[in-house]
Order: sequence, then C-alpha cells, then structure tokens
Amino acid sequence: MDSNHLLIDSPREREIVRFPWWVLAVAPLLALLFQIYVPVIFRFLSFLELPLLLAVYFPLMWRRSIAGTLFGCMLGLFQDTLSHHPIGMFGIAKTLVGYFTASVGMRFDVDHWLVRFSLVLFFFQFHRVFYWVLSNSVLNIPLELDLARMLISGLLNAVVSIFLFNILDRTRESS
Repeated sequence: MDSNHLLIDSPREREIVRFPWWVLAVAPLLALLFQIYVPVIFRFLSFLELPLLLAVYFPLMWRRSIAGTLFGCMLGLFQDTLSHHPIGMFGIAKTLVGYFTASVGMRFDVDHWLVRFSLVLFFFQFHRVFYWVLSNSVLNIPLELDLARMLISGLLNAVVSIFLFNILDRTRESS
C-alpha cells in the first residue's frame, strides 16, 4: 500500500458522510444491549466491545471533531447507566475516542480495511488503558491491567470491526 494513498488529497475524499436517523438510533441501542445481555449467555463473546467499535466508526466517517466527541460521550454515558460501572467512566473514555477518531478521519483515508483495523486495535488499547488510569487514580478502584489479554481482545475486536464496518458502510449516504 502506498503511503501517499493513506492521506486525503482530494475534496471528494473529504466529503462528509451521513447516516439515516434510524441507523444512528438502532446501532448504538443494539450495541449496548449486546454488551449487557449477550456475554451473560455466551461468555466467550465477552471480549467484544461493540459500543467502542461504534465510537470509532461513526466519528471516523463523520470527520467532525465536535460530532465525534458528542457521540462518544453520549454512547459512553448510556453504557455507564446500563452497566455496573461508575457513572462517567465509559463516558470520559469514549468521549476521547470519539474526538481522536474524528481527528484522524480528517487527515487519513479511512475507507481502507487495514487503516480501520489498525485504528480499532489502537483505540481499543487506548480505551482500556485510559479506563484503567481513571479507575486507579481518580476513583481509587484498583483494576488489573492484563496486557496479553488486552492485546488479544483488541485483535479480536479489530477483526470483528472489519465485518461490522462493512455492514454499516452500506447504510451511509454521501452528501
């Protein structure tokens, strides 16, 4: 892959992508419900972090920092309210993920699967480490940071993201 191809050169590549309202309502709801209920029944799927994948995908496609920040914040806060975790922890972590992915989307061609794979892998690690720092330093709740498990979970989420992002790509509308 040519490194120049990864950078956005033309105005066509900078176009803002829009999604139907129902996709923006249903996808986060399904991701949150999946996150809560499916690992209880199927423990082997507990590695999946579908809300995080959406917090990467939508801001990446929108290429707007404010929209990405707000989306990540809302998704994280909803995840906080539906989980047993302290309110605000996922909200803060996903807010940063939304902001940074939107910033990356403004600079790079994010339609290539390898770029998406790499970004999901990176932001999965970022999200976990930042959540760990918040928990240990701000709330004084000690959490274990298992780096090997985190890397494997990140790789599995990155693989799942390729398929999920392809499905979501079919719902987008260019403007």
